Amino acid sequence: MSELQLIRPRAEDIAGQSILRPLPSARFRSIGPFVFFDHMLEQDYPAGSGMNIAQHPHIGLSTLTYLFEGQLQHKDSLGSDQVVGPGDVSWMTAGRAVAHVERTPPAQLGQNKRAHGLQVWLALPEADEQCEPSYSHHPAASLPRSDAMGVQITLIAGSGFCLESPVPVRSPTLYAELRLTAGANLLIPAEHSERALYLIDGEAELDGETLPRHTMAVIPAGETPLLSACGECHLALIGGEPIGPRRINWNFVATTPELIDQARQRWAAGDWPQVPGETTRIELPR
Repeated sequence: MSELQLIRPRAEDIAGQSILRPLPSARFRSIGPFVFFDHMLEQDYPAGSGMNIAQHPHIGLSTLTYLFEGQLQHKDSLGSDQVVGPGDVSWMTAGRAVAHVERTPPAQLGQNKRAHGLQVWLALPEADEQCEPSYSHHPAASLPRSDAMGVQITLIAGSGFCLESPVPVRSPTLYAELRLTAGANLLIPAEHSERALYLIDGEAELDGETLPRHTMAVIPAGETPLLSACGECHLALIGGEPIGPRRINWNFVATTPELIDQARQRWAAGDWPQVPGETTRIELPR
């Protein structure tokens, strides 16, 4: 295999939740349709505390939240109010304008709890970037899985490994959770032109080259490397077809600067769909 290109994530903090963010990076602005990849690190919240990300806007993308531990409440300007649990997919397409809130569910606030998961942004195709917003929740039991020879694959979104997710993606997409037992192997097929692996936990190699933990490894186009588990390991595999250049400004993704400017002006002026029952919001950064 050609030399792996590694993306070291930068550390962020969102409302007190520690995040590692390999995408976007200086060398790779996107992988397939994925323009943002956040690893919400394992974090314990004592009783009386929790995550609380106030009302904020989006355009031009779909957000996908996938938890390994804990629960989140998703509320949006479409009227959705959904508790998302481990293994569920929370899928929101912003299109021309949406606002949402993410927080620890009220029923959990009085308990000790832990949060751990991933949130990604997928840019919409140019023809769809101003579409009507929508939301769908996909319970863990609805996602396709395969489990053989020490390799468990959950197809979170898109298609791959002869599986297809019910999540309504808008462009060719690959998003899978991989869990391998020690000594197991998995050939990564070249079903999509852009692919990358992110090692969440454990020890693994790709064609004999060590994968650093909490690092994204970009797989060369057309190659089919062998993923080998040196011990139990947990990974995310993302990919798809190139979506084309995108501008990212705060929570906005668009093909043109004009769309970004319009969104910034509208949010600053309060001319934006509101989440029912919510009064606080995150103001536009300067």
